[in-house]
Amino acid sequence: MPELPEVETTRRGLEPVLKGQRIIRVIVRDRRLRWRLPAGFEASLTGRRIRTVGRRGKYLLIGTDAGTLIVHLGMSGSLRVVDPALAPVAHDHVDLILSSGRCVRFNDPRRFGCLLFVTGDPLAHPLLRALGPEPLSDAFDADYLYARTRHRRVAIKQFLMNASVVVGVGNIYANEALFRARLKPQRAAGGLRRDEAARLVTAIRRVLGAAIKVGGTTLRDYVNADGMPGYFRQKLYVYERAGAPCRVCRTPIRQRVQGQRSTYWCPSCQR
Repeated sequence: MPELPEVETTRRGLEPVLKGQRIIRVIVRDRRLRWRLPAGFEASLTGRRIRTVGRRGKYLLIGTDAGTLIVHLGMSGSLRVVDPALAPVAHDHVDLILSSGRCVRFNDPRRFGCLLFVTGDPLAHPLLRALGPEPLSDAFDADYLYARTRHRRVAIKQFLMNASVVVGVGNIYANEALFRARLKPQRAAGGLRRDEAARLVTAIRRVLGAAIKVGGTTLRDYVNADGMPGYFRQKLYVYERAGAPCRVCRTPIRQRVQGQRSTYWCPSCQR
């Protein structure tokens, strides 16, 4: 699933292409996304000028002069900038044709993504209003994380993946941040000391920032706005490295299922 670095990479690729452009045509080939596209979807966007290209958590927010298009890439979705004359392939569900002559094409093989056009404040939408702070913002600091973990018995890795606590720290980056913070993923969140909370905040910021710089992590389906994969996979310390030697101490990396997701850690480096 595309996580925060992949979505931010897509946002950065789309912003110079979309900002200031008018949407002159909307082509819908398949309305059966996570939520079915309504009959008026095309009309709500056609003729609108794009003012902003933002992000909240894993949601892209394409602001127009009449409302906001909320986009979630789901498990396998992508937004690519293509020539509108390029023949669509399987799972190319929606095209936004721009006044510049370019096309932004939404592809989603599993159709778990969504395109929602809303008026008013998009942050008040039910999908967004309960989200926690952005991990790269000043609101997410050691004091905040330490306070939120008090009296929580849930494992720290699952705690970090709760979007009401902090947005965008999905499975890959939770594993990697915990390794960098030298914290065992199975530890109870409530047992975190304040200095450990500070280490973890720093690790989350660094791992997400590093992933954004190289375009995210490609495991299966993800490509950015130019159709290119992300390259952070080459820098992973523990994720999907079960049995391989730790890059720091050479101890074999371990794996277990935790909260229905694979967890990877070094039993020597992480305590």
